[in-house]
Amino acid sequence: MASRYSVTSPITQLLNSSSNSHSPAAQPPSLRNGLFVVDFVGLYCKSKRTRRKFGAPMISRSLPQFVPETKTSSSVKAVLDLQRTSISLDESPSHPDFNPQQVANLDDIISERGACGVGFIANLDNKASHQIVQDALTALGCMEHRGGCGADNDSGDGSGLMTSIPWDLFDNWANSQGISTFDKLHTGVGMVFLPKDDDTAKEAKKVIVNIFKQEGLEVLGWRPVPVNTSVVGYYAKETMPNIQQVFVKVVKEENVDDIEREMYICRKLIERAAQSESWGNELYFCSLSNQTLVYKGMLRSEVLGLFYSDLQSDLYKSPFAIYHRRYSTNTSPRWPLAQPMRLLGHNGEINTIQGNLNWMQSRETSLKSPVWGGRENEIRPFGNPKASDSANLDSAAELLIRSGRAPEEALMILVPEAYKNHPTLTIKYPEVVDFYDYYKGQMEAWDGPALLLFSDGKTVGACLDRNGLRPARYWRTADNVVYVASEVGVLPMDESKVTMKGRLGPGMMITVDLQSGQVYENTEVKKRVALSNPYGKWVKENLRSLKPANFHSATVMDNDAILRHQQAFGYSSEDVQMVIETMAAQGKEPTFCMGDDIPLAIVSQRPHMLYDYFKQRFAQVTNPAIDPLREGLVMSLEVNIGKRGNILEVGPENVSQVILSSPVLNEKELDSLLKDAQLKPKVIPTFFDIHKGVDGSLEKTLSRLCEAADEAVRNGSQLLVLSDRSDELEPTRPAIPILLAVGAIHQHLIQNGLRMSASIVADTAQCFSTHQFACLVGYGASAICPYLALETCRQWRLSTKTVNLMRNGKMPTVTIEQAQKNFVKAVKSGLLKILSKMGISLLSSYCGAQIFEIYGLGKEIVDLAFCGSRSSIGGLTFDELARESLSFWVKAFSEDTAKRLENFGFIQFRPGGEYHGNNPEMSKLLHKAVRQKSESAFSVYQQHLANRPVNVLRDLLEFKSDRAPIPVGKVESAASIVQRFCTGGMSLGAISRETHEAIAIAMNRLGGKSNSGEGGEDPIRWRPLTDVVDGYSPTLPHLKGLQNGDTATSAIKQVASGRFGVTPTFLANADQLEIKIAQGAKPGEGGQLPGKKVSAYIARLRNSKPGVPLISPPPHHDIYSIEDLAQLIFDLHQVNPKAKVSVKLVAEAGIGTVASGVAKGNADIIQISGHDGGTGASPISSIKHAGGPWELGVTETHQTLIENGLRERVILRVDGGFRSGVDVLMAAAMGADEYGFGSVAMIATGCVMARICHTNNCPVGVASQREELRARFPGVPGDLVNYFLYVAEEVRGILAQLGYEKLDDIIGRTDLLRPRDISLVKTQHLDLSYILSNVGLPKWSSTEIRNQDVHTNGPVLDDVMLADPEISDAIENEKVVHKTINIYNVDRAACGRIAGVIAKKYGDTGFAGQLNITFKGSAGQSFGCFLTPGMTIRLIGEANDYVGKGIAGGEIVVTPVENTGFAPEDAAIVGNTCLYGATGGQIFVRGKAGERFAVRNSLAQAVVEGTGDHCCEYMTGGCVVILGKVGRNVAAGMTGGLTYILDEDDTLIPKVNREIVKIQRVLAPVGQMQLKNLIEAHVEKTGSSKGSAILKEWDKYLPLFWQLVPPSEEDTPEACVDYEKTSAGQVTLQSA
Repeated sequence: MASRYSVTSPITQLLNSSSNSHSPAAQPPSLRNGLFVVDFVGLYCKSKRTRRKFGAPMISRSLPQFVPETKTSSSVKAVLDLQRTSISLDESPSHPDFNPQQVANLDDIISERGACGVGFIANLDNKASHQIVQDALTALGCMEHRGGCGADNDSGDGSGLMTSIPWDLFDNWANSQGISTFDKLHTGVGMVFLPKDDDTAKEAKKVIVNIFKQEGLEVLGWRPVPVNTSVVGYYAKETMPNIQQVFVKVVKEENVDDIEREMYICRKLIERAAQSESWGNELYFCSLSNQTLVYKGMLRSEVLGLFYSDLQSDLYKSPFAIYHRRYSTNTSPRWPLAQPMRLLGHNGEINTIQGNLNWMQSRETSLKSPVWGGRENEIRPFGNPKASDSANLDSAAELLIRSGRAPEEALMILVPEAYKNHPTLTIKYPEVVDFYDYYKGQMEAWDGPALLLFSDGKTVGACLDRNGLRPARYWRTADNVVYVASEVGVLPMDESKVTMKGRLGPGMMITVDLQSGQVYENTEVKKRVALSNPYGKWVKENLRSLKPANFHSATVMDNDAILRHQQAFGYSSEDVQMVIETMAAQGKEPTFCMGDDIPLAIVSQRPHMLYDYFKQRFAQVTNPAIDPLREGLVMSLEVNIGKRGNILEVGPENVSQVILSSPVLNEKELDSLLKDAQLKPKVIPTFFDIHKGVDGSLEKTLSRLCEAADEAVRNGSQLLVLSDRSDELEPTRPAIPILLAVGAIHQHLIQNGLRMSASIVADTAQCFSTHQFACLVGYGASAICPYLALETCRQWRLSTKTVNLMRNGKMPTVTIEQAQKNFVKAVKSGLLKILSKMGISLLSSYCGAQIFEIYGLGKEIVDLAFCGSRSSIGGLTFDELARESLSFWVKAFSEDTAKRLENFGFIQFRPGGEYHGNNPEMSKLLHKAVRQKSESAFSVYQQHLANRPVNVLRDLLEFKSDRAPIPVGKVESAASIVQRFCTGGMSLGAISRETHEAIAIAMNRLGGKSNSGEGGEDPIRWRPLTDVVDGYSPTLPHLKGLQNGDTATSAIKQVASGRFGVTPTFLANADQLEIKIAQGAKPGEGGQLPGKKVSAYIARLRNSKPGVPLISPPPHHDIYSIEDLAQLIFDLHQVNPKAKVSVKLVAEAGIGTVASGVAKGNADIIQISGHDGGTGASPISSIKHAGGPWELGVTETHQTLIENGLRERVILRVDGGFRSGVDVLMAAAMGADEYGFGSVAMIATGCVMARICHTNNCPVGVASQREELRARFPGVPGDLVNYFLYVAEEVRGILAQLGYEKLDDIIGRTDLLRPRDISLVKTQHLDLSYILSNVGLPKWSSTEIRNQDVHTNGPVLDDVMLADPEISDAIENEKVVHKTINIYNVDRAACGRIAGVIAKKYGDTGFAGQLNITFKGSAGQSFGCFLTPGMTIRLIGEANDYVGKGIAGGEIVVTPVENTGFAPEDAAIVGNTCLYGATGGQIFVRGKAGERFAVRNSLAQAVVEGTGDHCCEYMTGGCVVILGKVGRNVAAGMTGGLTYILDEDDTLIPKVNREIVKIQRVLAPVGQMQLKNLIEAHVEKTGSSKGSAILKEWDKYLPLFWQLVPPSEEDTPEACVDYEKTSAGQVTLQSA
């Protein structure tokens, strides 16, 4: 078998598959005694490469897959040049890092993200050996598929190794140099990256030596590190530093900690001194320590050992090694950013990094510790926004550790677990809860998916983030070797010696004490740390909780006053009726549909509240959104108020704070805070005075506010309340927008080092929707009292209209208190959802994290109040903003203002209200044009669009040309242009069958592409029609206007997070497969299909139950990271090698970086959606306030891909609000190859924009599942064909005018665009230079890019199997075959391609043959994905994540090898997220599974012997049997299927999510039979000892099983004891 590894054809792919001969078979299992191996693979790293704002020279590029021979450009140096490139443009200070006014800048933070694989090995006897280093390098080579390679396919993104110091090697070198042997106790070794240039390197060395001398350290010598540069990739070589080691002697210290501290101070002083030098950014210390040494570089993992010849020397010995492989999304990774860092190897992404950096900076003045002897000033700063998030987490941990904390304690403080309501901790380890409570108010969690390995040379350990979103496995052998690994199979292993296998779950930690040889598992570690101080006592005595107070039971103001306030503060009647009243009545956010088609606030002609200029950021690809609905147990809205003490010192006074259960306060709660003497609260009124004129007034007042706040805090106030409450509104004293006041004071206090001493609370009328609360918290407020919103709730409840509705039963009755409680509840769940979109679990980490981008505020406002947020198009000045606020304020005082609130028409279209892109006038004109096939009518439609008010950014641009017009006849034909058109991913379910099929048929006639949306597809649609008579076909009887040869198949088939209807046949019949990461109308969230839209037909396609609402999870289960996405792309290419895979993203700042990662992940197409996309149902705040305009998204994506040499690899597709040929050409000029039309395609087929999709009452049957409404559907495929041909003709006309013959010639030509001369109502300060910038064109034309072959997975194991004549004969002729094959962890998605071949030929159920394949070894990810019936797969060994993903039939059996040294039922044998989206088949696992087992399972049956958290999440069918322990949150969102769980020690009940399922004993005879049959099958197939013990004593064990039953299964024979009586004995058993 090993022979297939030697295939080294030039694979045209980035993630090198198993082609480089490193067969694990080739390495003998020769691990020495007493080793401890940990290997984690997860995702992430990052750096600084801000895209230049101007046309500076760009990074040299080359074609994908070719190494250029010539040096193209010296500007490659820019890659290493950390600061200089952008300072000249963004910041003026010359020492950016030492200027206390610097706030973390989003541009720096998003410019690089990434992904990684990590691990460690440690010897419990602390014996150093060279073998450990070799094993670490071997394991690193087996993780190559977890890293990324640059466009030259050779520069890795980085890999590295941390070990203890190999003194033998250095002593040997010292002897050869005539230096005396090193004194190990007093010598430090520095691994230094020096500037490339020799003279500069000399200067740098001089600076280093001088500082060591000043500190009284003796430099013993410099050792050039021997390297082999021939193995370095082209890009990496351009930036390769001069690598040397420096040896220094510390004479005055004896204790290891003091020596390490001295090294730390020296390194900080050297970094500071280097700052002022021109070469400052080219000097970097990988490590400087007496304990550890780091070898790392911008190398692929398999060449790390070849590059550093030291690593091959037998003298290089170490008792432990941490290794790390990086996958960075940007392709300009840098040498210093490779990992491990100085203490940590991190993979994951810190989502809250901007907040963490700001808070670390605010702390600098208060951090003091006696160990520093008063030198704290010299070691600042502790954070660097220009470095990666991993580097910053490393420096925060380093500060704590050097100040005397243990490494494990430092990580518990920085990355705490989800300890609230944790059944095990609360009962057994209350002291651990106290520890977390103590630190919660002092250090905001560094939140985000992360797997961290750490070592200070004495302890080695690993811990996982609170969500457990990174795989981590460990095992231990008989000769006392413990391995910890995130992919199993990275080292060859003699299985019979393994005595224990396990995995790290969410929030868990494991450490090895090298000196004592002890291994501490999770709770032992934490207990030891928590007992070191009396945290429980301190918390009890000093932490005060705010008691919940009652709401007011009557209105405080009269109705007139309420109205005046609402007018003055900018409320509209929509805000009151659709938002506040809905929340008060129902306790949840209002749902709406159809997307956001009003102008951006900055180009609108109507005044907007300040919040409308902010869009929420959201997670996509590089980190996952989390699920507030089903996984809320890791989330918390608690917030601490008061002074935050010095975290370096421990003591009771640090915890003297007030704790709030949520940031929403009512009036009485605010009063009790104002009475708290310890807080010394200070109220600051926020009004500005305009009686001397508006100009300058707002800015002056803000600086006065900041001074007042400053003074209050210096006088000991710990609580600032910013209030716009006043007894009487005055015409000349309008309120400052509260968000501006909060942001300005927050930033002022940070910059003056006072932010830690006080909390900010807003007492405001200007806050009523969830987005507004999120903005205030994100820019620094700890809590908000929304007094006017609460008053509005009370007024609504007391109004006669409401009273009558409740009396007549038209509305559920709520009391006045209940109405306000409902409002607060809706705000809280909305906040959780906004946090979760960014993957943040804790409000305390979201506070001040500024997770927004700004569209339409100018630099002066941003720098003062929202410093560090990105505002790429500029916008309002202070005076313009003051005028906008004033235009609301005056309404309260003018005589002619109506006696009721105005309706601005921001949500619903209304005549005289705000302009809506999709308006009734437009749809009428369009219907007329396409139905009458009239060109003149279409030109009226074009005219209507041309005369619209400015609505989107592209309306501010127009075309210019450098050529003379040409006749239209010379231009590319319409038939060829329409092939670039696609329709949006609208799911069958959100829209009706008629609409969905009409759109598909139209696109197929044109040669464009329609999109299935999420929800599967009826196989009847895949065959061309041959039975059409007079436009009707019996195959699709509900459609009209058909022709013979039409097909209703969707060329693009969507794979979304719900995996509804995704079967092997569905995948095998696609031309393209689209992975939906985000949707324009609600990025970062899952979908929802209301229960009344789930008809029997829809339920059949989606394998679910009719009438039960379907919620898709946020896009995270198998795309937690860029690397998991690369794996899913691999799986899809595996099952259908002919289909291009596209990834759908939504525009936001930083999308270029994400897109680079996706391109390196081997996607064929990247689709960018704008925020204005449509939707069938979504919360209003998501439609309105998340995502950015596609113009910015496409520009950033196109240009970043070009800079990184990746643009030729992918087709760039864009959608969002396209309505005409002008839109198509604008997108083309910005770089897009293909164009998507969503809402407008629905309008062309008949939609009348009633905007009630979410109610199932669509008047024309476009978006309804009701038969009687669907009968009204007016559209025919021909209408849409006409529409697209008209658009194509419009494109041809404009091309002819510009003088170009084909679209290819203008794609990416931003030079053909110029700003329109147009005056906006609000501002003349918009800056479109970002969209108009240009970094060059791709090497290939758009047509060449579109016509390239599908990217391959390279040679894979399935190809070897399919080439086997017996297997191919069995598939061809439906025979039976038996095979046995060896498998390694680099063989991913095994059997997926075979399943695809069978599905394509026979469908999901037609194959009558039988393939029996046995695999031996450690299987790679996605083992047995998408199996079809007739495949029986057996694995003897173990498997990684995603086993059985999407299987539709067949059988998977996983069992350990014979005679293991451990009990199989206690061992983790398969990874996380197994059986995701399964639609059939069976799986038997002898051993435990990881997190999220059987998530979204809809028909498969499974038996497993234990699982992690969240098992059976979102299950809609099938049956799962668990013969062992489970984690928390079982059966969350489970709406169908049954689960049986063995509960031997009575601990199950608190772990079950009771929201939907009920828990009962297995009493129904049919259920007992089903359970017993499945266990019998399990024992027969796996030989499970646990299973046979249960069957032996069936009567003893049966009463210990629980059955979890969702409502849809309550009346089935398996769950219902009385079933037999009702159906008179006609019971049929589900076959087991």
